[in-house]
Amino acid sequence: MLDGSIIVTGNVLAEFDAVIVGLAGVVLLGVGFFFVVILTIANAKLKVEVDPTVEAILKVLPGANCGGCGLAGCSAYAEAVAKDHGLMGKCGPGGEATVQEIAAILGIEAAASAAVRAIVRCAAKEGDKINVTRYGGVETCTEAQMVAGAMGCPYGCLGYGDCVEACAFDALEVVDGLATVNYERCVGCGACVKACSRQLIELLPFKEDPMLVIACSSLDKAKEVRSYCRVGCVGCGVCIKQAPNAFQMEQNLAVIDYENYGRWSDCAKAIEKCPRALMVFVGKERVTMQPAGEAVEAQAD
Repeated sequence: MLDGSIIVTGNVLAEFDAVIVGLAGVVLLGVGFFFVVILTIANAKLKVEVDPTVEAILKVLPGANCGGCGLAGCSAYAEAVAKDHGLMGKCGPGGEATVQEIAAILGIEAAASAAVRAIVRCAAKEGDKINVTRYGGVETCTEAQMVAGAMGCPYGCLGYGDCVEACAFDALEVVDGLATVNYERCVGCGACVKACSRQLIELLPFKEDPMLVIACSSLDKAKEVRSYCRVGCVGCGVCIKQAPNAFQMEQNLAVIDYENYGRWSDCAKAIEKCPRALMVFVGKERVTMQPAGEAVEAQAD
């Protein structure tokens, strides 16, 4: 009799447990359904309407999210350019093709714009650097910049490749101690500009290819420059005398006036007379950092 009672009681408990589990499942299902309804209503109430123009612009952007346009990413740029059409040419990775696509979306005509690319304001390779202090710290430009005399020249390329690491397009490499741009890959995103601890990398509109660049950033006087570099600008002003419309002098450093920049051949005489090897041609059409004097001779041949 006792065994029978135990069996009956056990069956009752098992059935009771099954009912409890079933009820719990129903309650959970109900709670889940309730929250689905609440979230659906909240989504409808709080939904932010997206401008179809912004969506269309975002679709034609390359999606690099590199920040080269000066904004947080492609979404922010799409919103900005939809409001301010003057920003159309700010997407380096997209280039001229993207400008034309955005113009078509906005229903306007876009003038052709020059591609923006990075240039390195230094021409000093290992053999050109004088009085270099041996640096044994962490091999990054950011760290080396904190050590006085780490490269001799306080303005030139440190050569540890922070810019190389920053470039998502594999467009830079350090060659013989000098950061060098591969113009087949450079899209002008500006990541290398931000990474350079000496601010000697700049973005430049390529009005032609190649572009003439004065590859020096030193603001020191001639005697100091000669003490640490074989190719740095000594501020002699010869280039200005030969082509006054193309060159200017800023704090002992010759610079090119790109607003008045014409064909590189207009600067041929200045290139020929320059006593240092700091005038170089950069771009796809010629070897990166080719001394300008050699290019003039090659053109003459």
